[in-house]
Amino acid sequence: MTENQTWVTEFILLGFPLSPLTQVFLFGLFSLFYAFTLLGNSTILGLIWLDSRLHTPMYFFLSHLAVVDIAYASNNVPKMLANLLNKEKTISFVPCIMQTFLYMAFAHTECLILVMMSYDRYVAICHPLRYTVVMNWRVCTVQAVISWACGSLLALVHVVLILRLPFCGPHEINHFFCEILSVLKLACADTWLNQVVIFAASVFILVGPLCLVLVSYTRILLAILRIQSGEGRRKAFSTCSSHLCVVGLFFGSAIVMYMAPKSHHPEEQQKILSLFYSLFNPMLNPLIYSLRNTDVKGALRRVLWLERSM
Repeated sequence: MTENQTWVTEFILLGFPLSPLTQVFLFGLFSLFYAFTLLGNSTILGLIWLDSRLHTPMYFFLSHLAVVDIAYASNNVPKMLANLLNKEKTISFVPCIMQTFLYMAFAHTECLILVMMSYDRYVAICHPLRYTVVMNWRVCTVQAVISWACGSLLALVHVVLILRLPFCGPHEINHFFCEILSVLKLACADTWLNQVVIFAASVFILVGPLCLVLVSYTRILLAILRIQSGEGRRKAFSTCSSHLCVVGLFFGSAIVMYMAPKSHHPEEQQKILSLFYSLFNPMLNPLIYSLRNTDVKGALRRVLWLERSM
């Protein structure tokens, strides 16, 4: 490092290079999406809390998914909305690294929660007589704690590897938040170790869990086809298809983002992908579960009827 280099204390988030009028329009649109995200996931949490019929392992994990989605969106979206209106789009070094850590922690946790949900459905459909024994509350609590702990520890590894790097030159992040790949591009040293760890973590947290989910649902599908009752088959398909939609949306966009060759995805396209699983995916999850899940729709009707009768 030469003596005339200065250390970066803040970054500039370039965001979306659009006209002021377009940015104001996007501010309104994304604010609406963010409000729907908070409202939808909070509604899911409220229904699970209020309706005793939803006090089951499946909805226990769904409540954790709703918390992750609220936190995930709240970590990235408010700063993006502020930057759409502000001319100064700066973020200090420490908040930027903290945003990177939380973003990775919530993303990893969501992957693991989705795996736990698929395992829950596998036991419920393929081994219904052993369900209450296998998926007791102690097991569910341990699985949830492991998901949050592993997600946070993996994120901490990424942050520690980032903090060992010098940031002494460019300070413009070509993104709307401190996304890890965009931050690494500004380092004044070789980032090969960071790239290797990111790829290894992607295999561990994306490919591995996705394979487990696919194996679980292959066996679930075979078990559903053996169900004699048409009503039972329909309910099983409804519940599992909701979960598969969420899995496909999240894992698909994440794998394209972090495991596909970067030359195939220019930076503007990467921003769209990040926007998809930072804002659209958390907004769509409660819609998918509420529209395709008879238990959630029934709980909503019961809560609304109770409020009306009071």
